[in-house]
Amino acid sequence: QVQLVESGGGLVQAGGSLRLSCAASGGTITTFAMGWFRQAPGKEREFVAAIRANEAYRAYARSVKGRFTISRDNAKNTVFLQMDSLKPEDTAVYYCIFVRPSDYAPLFDSWGQGTQVTVSS
Repeated sequence: QVQLVESGGGLVQAGGSLRLSCAASGGTITTFAMGWFRQAPGKEREFVAAIRANEAYRAYARSVKGRFTISRDNAKNTVFLQMDSLKPEDTAVYYCIFVRPSDYAPLFDSWGQGTQVTVSS
């Protein structure tokens, strides 16, 4: 069973940057579309970004488009989320997960521990 472990979160001031990583172990992510989701306190988990297996297509939530960039390194079995121009409303726990390439919905209902991102104003 593939395990996904998120890292790279932290506390940053508004306008700052963070780079999140999602490392897979116990299997390969090479043939899968991958996505990032986030959940803020008291809110539903929401889609942030996704990337198809061959990197030919990326998708972003409207709230992060132009500020966040999703990428992957299949050789390292890792997915990244570069977050620039961070805003306080980006504060949330960020999760990576396998997603369906058709609509980027989670492929499995199995979430890791995530990584906390806190943006101060």
